[in-house]
Amino acid sequence: MLRRSLLQAAAAAPLAGLAAPRSARAASATTLRFVPVIDLAFVDPIYSTAQVSRNHGFMVFDTLYGMNSKLEATPQMVEGHRVEDDGRRWDLTLREGLTWHDGEKVTARDCVASIRRWSKRDPFGDALMAATDELSAPNDRTIRFRLKRPFPLLPQALGKAAVPACFMMPERLANTDPFKVMPEVIGSGPFRFVANERVPGARNVYQRFEGYKPRENGVSDWTSGPKVVHYDRVEWTTMPDAATGAAALQSGEQDWQETTPHDLLPLLRRNRNISVDVLDPLGFTCLMRVNHLQPPFNNPAIRRALLGAIDQRDFMTAVAGDDAEFQHTPIGFFCPNTPMASDVGLDIFRGPRDFAKVKRDLAAAGYNGEKVVVLIPADSLAQKPLGDVAFGTLQQAGMNVEYVGIDFGSVLTRRNRKTPVEDGGWSAFVANWQGMDWLNPAAHLTLRGNASYPGWSESPRTEALRQTWLEATTVQEQQAICAEIQRLSFEEVPYYPLGQYKQPTAYRKAITGIGRGTATFWNVRPA
Repeated sequence: MLRRSLLQAAAAAPLAGLAAPRSARAASATTLRFVPVIDLAFVDPIYSTAQVSRNHGFMVFDTLYGMNSKLEATPQMVEGHRVEDDGRRWDLTLREGLTWHDGEKVTARDCVASIRRWSKRDPFGDALMAATDELSAPNDRTIRFRLKRPFPLLPQALGKAAVPACFMMPERLANTDPFKVMPEVIGSGPFRFVANERVPGARNVYQRFEGYKPRENGVSDWTSGPKVVHYDRVEWTTMPDAATGAAALQSGEQDWQETTPHDLLPLLRRNRNISVDVLDPLGFTCLMRVNHLQPPFNNPAIRRALLGAIDQRDFMTAVAGDDAEFQHTPIGFFCPNTPMASDVGLDIFRGPRDFAKVKRDLAAAGYNGEKVVVLIPADSLAQKPLGDVAFGTLQQAGMNVEYVGIDFGSVLTRRNRKTPVEDGGWSAFVANWQGMDWLNPAAHLTLRGNASYPGWSESPRTEALRQTWLEATTVQEQQAICAEIQRLSFEEVPYYPLGQYKQPTAYRKAITGIGRGTATFWNVRPA
């Protein structure tokens, strides 16, 4: 009721202190005002795995290849490529006229350094570099891969929109340790980041990059094709909560809200000035990640015993409400309704939960009352309710649970700690990933078995199956391998799948041209 009251008040009066900063309200008609799902805590989209950092990345940086809504890789910064030596040599040619925001020319050396930095954080990039004998820049416009073995998925790796995308940056920035934040934000994308107008926790500003050269051909579709900018300025305003953002949208103080609460959809749909849409049919896949280094979840038997407590429907209802149109359960370890998804092992999530049995199973597995610290982003529209349900589930299972509600940026920082909970560590956190992040083993960051992602799950068998998948020659072979990865994942439990939901976005009808997939800002224009 509080959300609805706030929106109804917005229809009658402006939101003096709740919406955009004064500069946004005084902005010209060439300013697009946007409410991101959460604050942009980190402006380095290689360092951070947050989706908001990836969306920021696509504004400021560009990629060698783009991805269309059919999940196909198409040339973006590259003019094209030539493949020789039975697939073991790839020469990628950069388009003419590409420049960085500081006026310097984009060179192949910059791109080689960028690929190397990205590959140290991305599973697909790691696989590509493992297959690479030499990555070089024989001249300013040529990026050359000499491969140990054919890697036909090379364009898909360099063009994927999943976190982290392979963004190009100047060599001096690309040489930054990928586990540290780069010192400045300089790209070659359609917008420049206005660093001196950044207000952490409140606002980020972008200006049209006059030197950007869109592709001259192709179809603009998601991150592929021509990227044409129609606004001089885009302002991201972080709102204290999603209801406040929706109220600012209704009052006209904001133009576009990235994620709109499901319970407000009926009210917003009645507003003749607002459109409501679901941009990404793959939706968001959710998980609870546990710490494999510390008790109690360093014990695989305890991780397996807790599977019986997970009610995916409860998690999805907390995020998306009761409407079946916006949720899908049960799910496994790959995005539902995509080629690599399967039903293997899903019976564990069907039927009512038996917490008495879960308690017995946990005790038999060796759980002895160890504290379980759950990190919950209190400022996240989706992750807060996911975390609340996770906390309640662990309590019902008889675990000794501590609720740690902090802001999203603090969760991202704290989850990198490997210390025991008594020394500021953690036991579990929740997360939502776009479905495209869970399409296959090549790009699936949270399914790696090499301890590369917080939680530090290690699985030599998963890594071996992943390599086999990369070498498979047919979809049928790939699907069989993914079914085996899912079976193994229910045995080793790198994380707990919590379900899939579809996320609506809302925008004023005064703007048009919003694309499919994730939030992008080129081709958006006044209606």
